[in-house]
Amino acid sequence: MTRLLERGGRPTRPVPDEVPLVEPRRRDGRAVPLLRTAGAAAVLVVGAVHLEQYFGVHFMVVPVIGPLFLLNFVGATLIGVGLLLPGVRMRMLHLLLALGGIGLAATSFVFLFVSEHRPLFGFQDYGYRAPIVVALVAEAVAAVTLSAYLLLRGTRRMR
Repeated sequence: MTRLLERGGRPTRPVPDEVPLVEPRRRDGRAVPLLRTAGAAAVLVVGAVHLEQYFGVHFMVVPVIGPLFLLNFVGATLIGVGLLLPGVRMRMLHLLLALGGIGLAATSFVFLFVSEHRPLFGFQDYGYRAPIVVALVAEAVAAVTLSAYLLLRGTRRMR
């Protein structure tokens, strides 16, 4: 049995043959989709920055790194758009996409730091230009919000 809030009263337990008058509101009901949407937006920003760097800084001519920047954009777009799609039937896909978004953000973060300190596939980057800072922030936001989304989603299922 659940506790019910009667109008103007305190929470009470219904007698088995009573019909609930007012359902209690869940406090975390909006947090889960909000975190999923914020994570999707952050992943899309990561992809947009990589696309801009691919064309704007001419990473397209760098042998291995250029195609990886383009693949990052394609992957981020698929993950971000997939996370934005609503629907109860999408629950398992949202789980997989959230894990993919965390992985994409984390690997982008790690590879940037590796390329700052030693050559990565023959390429070494230097300095923190504005797009790099935006990408780092977006990657951190994506990892945190999508992790929180998965955590909240998991705790809601256990109740």
